[in-house]
Amino acid sequence: MPRPRRRLASTCIGTVTAGLLATGAALAAPEEQSGDTGTADIAMGAYLDYGPPGVARIPFLSNWLGGKEIRVGHTYLPGDQWAGIEGGVSFLDDWAQWRRQRDDRMFVLNVPMQERNEARVPDYQVAQLIRAGADGQYDRHFKKLAERLVALGVPDTVIVLGWEMNGTTYTHRCGPDPENWKAYWKRVVNTMRSVPGQKFKFDFTPNRGTDAIGWTKCYPGDDVVDIVGMDSYDQGPGRNFDEQISQPYGLQQHVDFARAHGKEISYPEWGLFRNGDNPEYMRRMLQWIQKQKPLYHTITDYCPHGVWQCKQNPASTKVFREALTPQRPDPVIPTPVVPTPVVPTPVIPTPQVPTPEIPTPVVTPPVVLPSPQVPSPSPVEPSPLVPSPAEPSPAGPSPAEPSPAEPSPVVPSPVAPSPQVPSPVVPTPSPVVPSPEIPAEPSPAVPSPVEPSPAAPSPVEPSPLVPSPEVSPVVPEVPSPSASPVVPKPDPEVPSPAPSPLVPKPEPSQPPKPTTPPVPTVPPVNSTEWCVPINFGEWLSKLVGKQSVCVKVDWGKESGFWPF
Repeated sequence: MPRPRRRLASTCIGTVTAGLLATGAALAAPEEQSGDTGTADIAMGAYLDYGPPGVARIPFLSNWLGGKEIRVGHTYLPGDQWAGIEGGVSFLDDWAQWRRQRDDRMFVLNVPMQERNEARVPDYQVAQLIRAGADGQYDRHFKKLAERLVALGVPDTVIVLGWEMNGTTYTHRCGPDPENWKAYWKRVVNTMRSVPGQKFKFDFTPNRGTDAIGWTKCYPGDDVVDIVGMDSYDQGPGRNFDEQISQPYGLQQHVDFARAHGKEISYPEWGLFRNGDNPEYMRRMLQWIQKQKPLYHTITDYCPHGVWQCKQNPASTKVFREALTPQRPDPVIPTPVVPTPVVPTPVIPTPQVPTPEIPTPVVTPPVVLPSPQVPSPSPVEPSPLVPSPAEPSPAGPSPAEPSPAEPSPVVPSPVAPSPQVPSPVVPTPSPVVPSPEIPAEPSPAVPSPVEPSPAAPSPVEPSPLVPSPEVSPVVPEVPSPSASPVVPKPDPEVPSPAPSPLVPKPEPSQPPKPTTPPVPTVPPVNSTEWCVPINFGEWLSKLVGKQSVCVKVDWGKESGFWPF
């Protein structure tokens, strides 16, 4: 079980570590993209003063540069006496305190190799001093300095030892005896490295150009050099910045030499000088630093070299300030993602308009009256039903009682309902309105061989015209079957045709016409004929023309229907 737990713990630790690294990278990204010419990974500083005023001015320089972080504090030990070279000066405490406040800061200390360093000692005396140093006569002074720095809590101080050794200004120059000078350098470095707790870095920094001697002839060796620096002011040799790069022992050779020896580079001192306010030099030098990525660089900020404390170089000051002021990225205002409103396509329901259920009108097909079969008077007339009248009683017109067992097969019951066939509504005829009378073919009266008794009714001859279904002609009262009048028997030999189904008759059906030729009868006396025009509608009237229904009733006293 211990092994899975260890694996789980390792996995958790690895996950947390990866998260922290990713977070650190994300936080560092904005600074890398800030557009700072000095860049965030190059430590930058300025020589403002050797003592406490130099320390106090650092935050003001930072504010002037828009918050640019000043990571390098740079000062010099006095070279007039060995006591100062040993670090017996109070201002080291101020610089050490500033350095300890942040781990990413760097303290750069220029250390002379000889006392009376700027006393313009002649070359032959310089040669003697160099040999004395190579013999170890000055080791104790540098041991005290190392112990002092370690005690102050700045054991990682960058020591710029015997700077600009290829020139003629300082007593610690190399030209009078290069070989012993290199031996002397080695003794100083080894002496200071022998102090417990030290982490010093030694910076070999010549002047740009040949000067009194080519600076590579003074290089003491890779084992005692950590950084290869160069002091480069705007002065000759070189008439412009391009020549400062390409000249022998110039800027390019410096970079190439350091790379060849596997050393980092630096620019401990640089600034304006012989050419006055030269913004082109300032711009080109800053671009060069940006390109070469030195471990650190510090501008000498006093006149005539500087740009902040020196007010005589305004054009170069503007270039320097614009280049090193961090270009704070504008706050990334996220573009508001306005969601495209998802306007739903309105699903307009197809209106469910119910198909109106128009009931199919149950129209009883109108009785298409065939081209009205108006029976034209034809010679085929039914033979008159010659009743066999009973002998009239001389006493009076008493109708003979019919035989109850022998119903008349011809005369249908007058109560028979007519079929419910819709027909055009015909207004009730008014007897006052004259209507054209269609002359009816008079039924030929067949004279009866025997004079009918006044009690024997004469049969009413039906009109050949088609009656209107709605017209109820005035028909004389038909006696009920119980008291039916004497109906003469039809001739059994004459068949009685069925009524035509095409013409509905609301009134009692009249006996159909027999097919036998009619016997002309004598027209009844006191006869009356009523005719009513029939309206079949516009379309049917066009087919059949104007028609009328005529009803002829014989109201004569001798007809047998006289009610009075």
